[in-house]
Amino acid sequence: MKERIIGGFFVALVTLIALLSGGIVTTCILTVVSIIGLWEYLRIHSLEKTLFAYVDYVFAIIIFVLVYINKGNLLFSAMIMFLMILLAIYVFNFPKYKDDDVAKVVFSFIYVPIMLSFVLMIRNMEFGLYLAFYLLIASWGNDVCAYFVGRTIGKHKLSPKVSPNKSVEGFVGGILGAFLIGLLYAMVFPEMLPFTSSIWGGVVAAVAAMASVIGDLAASAIKRNHDIKDYSSLIPGHGGILDRFDSVIYIAPIIYWLVKIIAYIQ
Repeated sequence: MKERIIGGFFVALVTLIALLSGGIVTTCILTVVSIIGLWEYLRIHSLEKTLFAYVDYVFAIIIFVLVYINKGNLLFSAMIMFLMILLAIYVFNFPKYKDDDVAKVVFSFIYVPIMLSFVLMIRNMEFGLYLAFYLLIASWGNDVCAYFVGRTIGKHKLSPKVSPNKSVEGFVGGILGAFLIGLLYAMVFPEMLPFTSSIWGGVVAAVAAMASVIGDLAASAIKRNHDIKDYSSLIPGHGGILDRFDSVIYIAPIIYWLVKIIAYIQ
């Protein structure tokens, strides 16, 4: 338990520093987190020390640099260049690598740095400091509410083959809890958020909370496919980066797009 508390404190501290700082500090933290996440994912496929992996790490840095200097319009071009380089490595090292190795590396690139770069995009938005905390409301807030509701009245399994401890009741409770926290948060900071009505704050939190469960289950399903408990032992008592940030990775693009859509229709 002591180890888990220390690990949880470390995760919370790094997360808060990343969200509160902005700018180069947030960019550097997210870049490091992405590279570690890539290493964890590639490691389960024994690709973490290959040339593929090093290209993956370099392009993760490039992605965050592009977002930091506000050149997000070049992300698609960077992704195409990334794929072209991978294919060149595949061809000139044939038959050392297989085509599914290329697919695994491409997946890791989209799954970790591309999706996680949306955290930086949110932080760089107008009102970004306060919007970024919806990442925590929709992931951690949802987890806490789902846990207590599930422990209290949970009877129906949500996804027994992937995560036997999750219940339908906990799932619903987590979404409702996130909605209420997001609504209250928007009511407390009305001038710091781009919503004309606090209800939008609840909507963003609830939709993202619903999606966070998919992110969590997806990461768990990958681990079950490879018969591993954790992606790594980096964080004492918690596993690896992908174990702790699986929900945030999945919901970051959703929160970004939701805020954009709400701004358009308000």
